[in-house]
Amino acid sequence: MTPPATPATPWLLPEGVAVGASERDLGVYLHVPFCSVRCGYCDFNTYTATELGGGASQASYATTAIGEIALADAALRDAGLPAREVSTVFLGGGTPTLLPAHELARMLAAVADTWGLADGAEVTTEANPDSVTAPDLAALAAAGFTRVSFGMQSAVPEVLATLDRTHDPARVPDVVRWARDAGLAVSLDVIYGTPGESEDQWRRSIDAVLALEPDHISAYALVVEAGTKMAARVRRGELPMPDGDDEATKYELAATVFDAAGYGWYEISNFARRPQDRCRHNIAYWRSHDWWGIGPGAHSHLGGYRWWNVKHPRPYADRIAAGTLPLADGEHLTPAQREDERILLGIRLAEGLDVGAHLVGRLPGLVSDGLLQAAPARDGVALLTLRGRLLADTVVVRLTD
Repeated sequence: MTPPATPATPWLLPEGVAVGASERDLGVYLHVPFCSVRCGYCDFNTYTATELGGGASQASYATTAIGEIALADAALRDAGLPAREVSTVFLGGGTPTLLPAHELARMLAAVADTWGLADGAEVTTEANPDSVTAPDLAALAAAGFTRVSFGMQSAVPEVLATLDRTHDPARVPDVVRWARDAGLAVSLDVIYGTPGESEDQWRRSIDAVLALEPDHISAYALVVEAGTKMAARVRRGELPMPDGDDEATKYELAATVFDAAGYGWYEISNFARRPQDRCRHNIAYWRSHDWWGIGPGAHSHLGGYRWWNVKHPRPYADRIAAGTLPLADGEHLTPAQREDERILLGIRLAEGLDVGAHLVGRLPGLVSDGLLQAAPARDGVALLTLRGRLLADTVVVRLTD
């Protein structure tokens, strides 16, 4: 483990991270930790202006993040990593589009000027439907963004209210149209399993998504995370805990309807109209490629070494101002850990996972239990059935036990 850097002790990447780097994609994640309102179910590293108080300004955030990009570049050079253009850039949060479009453009320009963008690079920003205008989206497209991921979550006002989402669902068709007019690909995020959500309400959300004909859909089961406002409401009996069987039924419904509409699953929670509509940035995570995370709490991974930044925006900004990478801690994965992660992440993909000769003997039992498809398994490839997608954690346990 490498200790966090201080101004007197420059941080160096561990030896070995450069091995095989030229064969792996390099992505950049830019975390924007600001939200106008904290949603009751969210446990991401995000802050409202009230929570932050003084000393952590949205107005200066882009400049601070650009400072980390420069420090990251110096660390990569010191480690002797080969020069690589960036294949994907993803701005997440929080709500990145709470910052003005020209500030997001500055951050993207800093990535491009520092490392270069590969031909056809995928550049995504997340956005809430009430956080962008048509001119904003046009400005982002002009700056080099290629896709936008809207947090739709539900088409039903009552469900959005339970989630503490602030947008009007009637606005979603407008922002999708504006994005398309700007030339941006569109992804829509939806959540199933919200306490009190009926199957009919979930079907209304599915139908609303398909009516908008997005390029990409992400459908996530709601998880009540400890420490959130929703967890407190569940604990007090104000909301029921999401039911696992209900969520399984809703996933099966979505998967079946999306498939019939031409949206093939390529990862358990993600569906795309065409192979080129898949989110390449997230695929790089599942394939354990390299990425550098910029921003408070952001995680990074290079060649089996991963680390994460300090979480709060104020100490994060202080470290950058001192000329030091804002590291909190890191770990070098052992070969066994890397193999476990290869299985944990790779099993989620529709392309299947080559399990290796040492695990082939475990596949027949998983096939007989209806968790893996038989034909790929005969070639040593684990490819989940629909039932297997619902029980992916079980498959992982049985492959890594």
